[in-house]
Amino acid sequence: MDFIKEKYGDVIVEVVSLDRATLKEAENFKKILIKDIDEGSRKLVVDLSQCEFIDSTFLGALVVSLKKVTSLGGDLKLVGFQPAVHAMFELTRMFRVFETFGEKEDAIKSYA
Repeated sequence: MDFIKEKYGDVIVEVVSLDRATLKEAENFKKILIKDIDEGSRKLVVDLSQCEFIDSTFLGALVVSLKKVTSLGGDLKLVGFQPAVHAMFELTRMFRVFETFGEKEDAIKSYA
């Protein structure tokens, strides 16, 4: 399974269980996040700790989902950057857009 949903109270964690998250997976992942939001989830965490690489289309899926959930009063936070993913977020300046955490537990607690 490429994506694993975990639930911690009212916080949904979507674990990206891929080495590389690219165009092929981006559309499916965006549908998963939008479905979570449409079903009422407003506290989302995306765990990228298993990802060694994400491309711009996958990053775009995260941005679209963030915009949708924030327009409804929620938030989407990210956790677990490996070096290449960290570099992508620095290069695109997405650190200014997303709240990021080193540990999943910290991201979940941030909603309290």
